[in-house]
Amino acid sequence: MSQETAPESSSPTPSSRRFERVTNNPVPTPPFWGTRCIEQIPLKALLPYINRTTLYKFQWGFKPQGRKVEEYKDYARENCEPILKRLVEASEAQGVLRPQAIYGYFSCNAEGDELVVYAAPDSREELCRFPFPRQTTERRLCISDFFRPIDSGERDVVAFQLVTVGQSASDFARELFVKDAYQEYLYWHGLNAEGAEALAEWVHKRIRVELGFQSEESRDLEALIKQDYRGSRYSFGYPACPNLADQDKILMLLDADRIGVVLGDEDQLWPEDSTTAIVAHHPQAKYFGV
Repeated sequence: MSQETAPESSSPTPSSRRFERVTNNPVPTPPFWGTRCIEQIPLKALLPYINRTTLYKFQWGFKPQGRKVEEYKDYARENCEPILKRLVEASEAQGVLRPQAIYGYFSCNAEGDELVVYAAPDSREELCRFPFPRQTTERRLCISDFFRPIDSGERDVVAFQLVTVGQSASDFARELFVKDAYQEYLYWHGLNAEGAEALAEWVHKRIRVELGFQSEESRDLEALIKQDYRGSRYSFGYPACPNLADQDKILMLLDADRIGVVLGDEDQLWPEDSTTAIVAHHPQAKYFGV
């Protein structure tokens, strides 16, 4: 196995140990180059991908209050699942959440700590560059480490994705707040947020299937939420890619106007329950901090 290994001291410490990058992993061939827009996605299709722990405990405030794990699961089935079912049925009937997505595949290379995105696999025309910070401790990781370097002579592939549950979802929740219907507002606001996250998981799953990695991952949905699959999906605002303004490049690449997503003041996406991400296929790509 060909690897790049950074120099280490004779007795490395956790803070001095560096990342050993696998460089001979096959580069997958995507089913298409460019983008695809999915304008209609049933909310019910996203239900398996909703993180119910986050939704029930943290968004809706149904705390365990001393219940053991199995006791809480029974409690959630009795008290939380009916609420979720009611909201999903109401959303489907009234068109509250309107899940849409755009994703696509682009030719790329790493150059230092930057990811270079090209117009086509056989083109030298650069569409944009994404600079990423490098860890100053631990393994000194950078997102660009998970793509073929430009001096390797081989192009790599990167996927980008954009998802939203639509402006109608935000408007509906806001109307409830204005009417002082705070409990209902809490329910819908939580579903909007976790629905967008579930949609991001749904699109990422589609990307992994199209790149041929579905056989490498767990069939357990809870395990998938914990990143038990090949590669990683990096969203802006987190330590590995903190620059929210760089989302504008993804919106340009994916032609985000098709689903009405824009980058507003303070580099926040609108509608508010929208997310973008860079998807790396490298088997060593996982989340990391600074």
